[in-house]
Amino acid sequence: MLQRIDLRAGLPRVLGDVLPRAAVDIGTATAVVAPLIDDVRARGGAAVLDAGERFDGVRPAALRVPAQVIAAASDAIDGPVRDALLEAIARARVGHAAQLPAEAVTELATGGIVRQRWVPVRRVGLYVPGGRALYPSSVVMNVVPAQVAGVDAIAVTSPPQKDNDGWPDRNVLAACALLGIDEVYAAGGAQGVALLALGAEGVEPVDVITGPGNVYVTAAKRLLRGVVGIDSEAGPTEIAVIADDSADPQFVAADLISQAEHDPLAASVLITTSETLADAVDGALPARIAATKHTERITEALTGPQSGVVLVSSLDDAVAVSDAYAAEHLEVQTRDAAAVAARVRNAGAVFVGSYSPVSLGDYCAGSNHVLPTGGSARFSAGLAATTFLRQQQVIDYTRDALRQVAPHVAALSAAEDLPAHGEAVAVRFGS
Repeated sequence: MLQRIDLRAGLPRVLGDVLPRAAVDIGTATAVVAPLIDDVRARGGAAVLDAGERFDGVRPAALRVPAQVIAAASDAIDGPVRDALLEAIARARVGHAAQLPAEAVTELATGGIVRQRWVPVRRVGLYVPGGRALYPSSVVMNVVPAQVAGVDAIAVTSPPQKDNDGWPDRNVLAACALLGIDEVYAAGGAQGVALLALGAEGVEPVDVITGPGNVYVTAAKRLLRGVVGIDSEAGPTEIAVIADDSADPQFVAADLISQAEHDPLAASVLITTSETLADAVDGALPARIAATKHTERITEALTGPQSGVVLVSSLDDAVAVSDAYAAEHLEVQTRDAAAVAARVRNAGAVFVGSYSPVSLGDYCAGSNHVLPTGGSARFSAGLAATTFLRQQQVIDYTRDALRQVAPHVAALSAAEDLPAHGEAVAVRFGS
């Protein structure tokens, strides 16, 4: 079922040229999205509602979800789902609290101090998708790190749903209620991102927008970067699994399928030293796909050019391929999984061993599931408490401490032909 790429004879110099990858045309999406953003800029909330009616097929009575609608969703939530969300919230709080950096004070000289402060942004907008699947878990993954970071104001947007009177999904609203979020807007897609970035009547613009979404959400975030900060430009989800002949083929097959059910463009890649395992995984896939719900979507994803098996001659090569691929989610199912995982440089999140599947991280691991895709794990990281913090340096020098370094400031300012810089120091000593 999965295409095979055999690299056992040796790795090519440029691995990226031979590895499977989803093709996402952000340029085309950007051309579609730009007029939407301009319309929101010009007409505010009316443009958002019009776009929602056009794309989602429903027009809510208002942009902002009434408090009583959020409360009703919380009251009606299924007991096991409530318990699962509360557990996910509790674990996420612990996991994200560990990410908070400590402030530091450095004394460079007597009386010369630099403090490193971490200041939360004041207001953030969190986008929660609502297309093929509905994601109350994404409410948790976006809201908790912002709260842990100390953000003052949090607004959530999520697409209106036909089966909920035009309000966002009931479980999404319930998750907001459990987290104490009462500013929620029925706005999806590019128009939802534009609403957060630009504001509208009664909607204050935010400083940072985070959250996953489709290609149009990604295009909107790209166009509005600079007006607001963003977390990343998320593409279709992806999983890579490094495995040797000790891996359980049923586990591997189930994990590849679990990501493929997100989207026909989702990527599932097995990197293995064992052709026997590859054959066994291929053999396990059809029955597992037939037995699960989204058969057509999964089949399209697994048979697409973005998915496949990469055969390698050693675990060293497997790690090299994995680093070149830079997966959003990377599982390591090998004999000494912890040691192999420790050698991985590029991955959004690493899941170690046979009992750490990606779906654990999607919900209850205590980590975050908003992660870099499309190879961007080479240079970016997943959503974290630090996403909502700005490092700020506070410089505090006494007269004597400034006098000590004044000749160096004068020398460098002269070398750069910026004499007023040196003069701003010299004037403090009567020169």
